[in-house]
Amino acid sequence: MATVTESVGEKVKPALKTRFYSHATLDCKDIAFTRKFFEEFLGFQTVQMAPVAFWARMGGDQIIVVVQGPANGKENMPFLNHNGLDVATEAEVDASYEIVKRDAEKWGLHKISKPVVQHGTYCFYFWDKDDNAWEILCNPEGGYSWGFALGDQTGAGHLSRKFQRPESTLTKDK
Repeated sequence: MATVTESVGEKVKPALKTRFYSHATLDCKDIAFTRKFFEEFLGFQTVQMAPVAFWARMGGDQIIVVVQGPANGKENMPFLNHNGLDVATEAEVDASYEIVKRDAEKWGLHKISKPVVQHGTYCFYFWDKDDNAWEILCNPEGGYSWGFALGDQTGAGHLSRKFQRPESTLTKDK
């Protein structure tokens, strides 16, 4: 069976007839605290859908379903499973980093990394009180859609420090 990466230009017909990526789900320990964190710190619009669940959205129709689980039953979200929040400029990444450090105690933020250039953008990571991982990154308008305009990459691709980043993310040293 051919795949998209095996034959450039040949589109594979998917087995499923899905039409839209609608949501992802995150666990939390305290639904009221986490909803406040999403609204007041992260800037999401939220709607309470059940006593133990709310929906959150920002800038589009995809949502995060946040569900309260057992207070002691959740482990740290692995680094690679993080949630990305885009800002417009590298200066905004730096400003966000300062705000995350400043408000870390109030919101229970931890494992705060320093901003660096990696995977084609300038970014940093932190974990929230619910041990969910977040990335604040600089991307052009449209987020990572620029990668689809480039097409399939070879070698290390966007993981290389020498990767040709979008022009709007070029003020920081590689």
